[in-house]
Amino acid sequence: MHRPRKFVRSPHLLGAFLCFLAILLATGPSLLAAEDENIALLDRSAKAFASVVKQAGPAVVHVRVEKSVTRGFQQSPFDFFNDPFFERFFGPQFRHPPQEPREFKQRGAGSGFIISPDGYILTNNHVIGEADTITVRLADEREFSGEVVGTDPQSDVALIKIAAKNLPFLPLGDSDNLEVGEWVIAIGSPFELNQTVTVGVVSAKGRNRIGISDYENFIQTDAAINPGNSGGPLLNIHGEAIGMNTAIFSRSGGYMGIGFAIPINMAKVIEQQLRAHGKVVRGWLGVVIQDINEDLAKSFGLEHSRGALVSETAEKSPAAEAGLQQGDVIIAVNGTEVTNVSDLRNRIALIPPGTKVDLQVIRDAKKQKFTVTIAEQPADLGQAGISGDGSLNRMGLTLQDLTEELAAQFGYSRDQGVLIAGVEPGSPAELAGLQAGQLIEEVNKQRVRSLDELRTALERSQAGDKVLLRIRAGEYSRYVVLQVDK
Repeated sequence: MHRPRKFVRSPHLLGAFLCFLAILLATGPSLLAAEDENIALLDRSAKAFASVVKQAGPAVVHVRVEKSVTRGFQQSPFDFFNDPFFERFFGPQFRHPPQEPREFKQRGAGSGFIISPDGYILTNNHVIGEADTITVRLADEREFSGEVVGTDPQSDVALIKIAAKNLPFLPLGDSDNLEVGEWVIAIGSPFELNQTVTVGVVSAKGRNRIGISDYENFIQTDAAINPGNSGGPLLNIHGEAIGMNTAIFSRSGGYMGIGFAIPINMAKVIEQQLRAHGKVVRGWLGVVIQDINEDLAKSFGLEHSRGALVSETAEKSPAAEAGLQQGDVIIAVNGTEVTNVSDLRNRIALIPPGTKVDLQVIRDAKKQKFTVTIAEQPADLGQAGISGDGSLNRMGLTLQDLTEELAAQFGYSRDQGVLIAGVEPGSPAELAGLQAGQLIEEVNKQRVRSLDELRTALERSQAGDKVLLRIRAGEYSRYVVLQVDK
């Protein structure tokens, strides 16, 4: 016969349970209080965003544009009755009469934001384009006719004005103080859905070479930006405009997590010139520059692949008059570091002509300082995109002396350098962008005017060493690093 099993309660277990219960009763209120505090923090954050939007929203406008376009009609390939075959049998009266060109209306829309109570509005140049009419609709549904004050296609900034007073406006912040990871708010009219608000963070700064405009220094954000957001503001948590939403990176035409905004500090300088003169006058240094890769950095004795390498100086330019030379590396402007070609180009362009600036330069591995008086950028200034190439194993070049006939054929002067007669397909030289007809003017910073001088310069390079060439193509020259293959 089995007896019922008795459960014995250990005094140790009972004590532990009572201790746990006491701790739970003691800490329970504090845990609940901590949870309430976290919820309160989230609530305050949400209300902070809502407060910024409430204050900034009335200054964000919807911009609608219209342009008349005249188009003619082409004969359809399926319009058989206009075929000459029928005219031969039925006479020319059988042909359809020519159709007159007709006028069509092209319409577009974007966003903008008011920057002064008397009606000045910033937007993108690509929003207004060459519109015949511009209509600005405010947040309170009032509509005004917009007048173009000035446009700057090179930066994609435009300034328009409406005839109104006592308007709400956005304060302009300082985009230089913006940090990656900061909260930002975008307001605009994506797909003509007015006063649409999206929130995100600054995901990067100084984005360039995007191909959107000539002068690029974009703020990158993951705040949702879609077609129609162009020209609208990007705000910080203080309600200040720190950027102008301009473009999206998309493979589908819609939002994919990457948007670009023009820094407000750049837009402010352009806006001031547009308001004062109706156009932008840019600063000019007078140099052709190229980015620095690791091989170029080693060749020029640099510690880092930063700065802008001067590969050409224009005659009688501010740079030439100040003493800058080919091979100089500009590393700072007025004490602020230069990161790359786009950085230097943007900063010089925004400096008013006549302004003196201090350039810190590395020449022959030593730092030097030059004071340059910035001039006005010539109206016919060409765009030159120059870059170096990476580490190479062999040249792949066929070279010859520059005769008088060849010099005349290619537009060079006698004894100007060594002519590249051919480039081996698939060779490092071809990968570096070298082409037949170009000229080698320097080898390892030594001037060469003949094959003999070039061979002498190459002999000073040990097997496996890299050789630095200065290559001329037309009006411009550039530096290229190749590997000597002996």
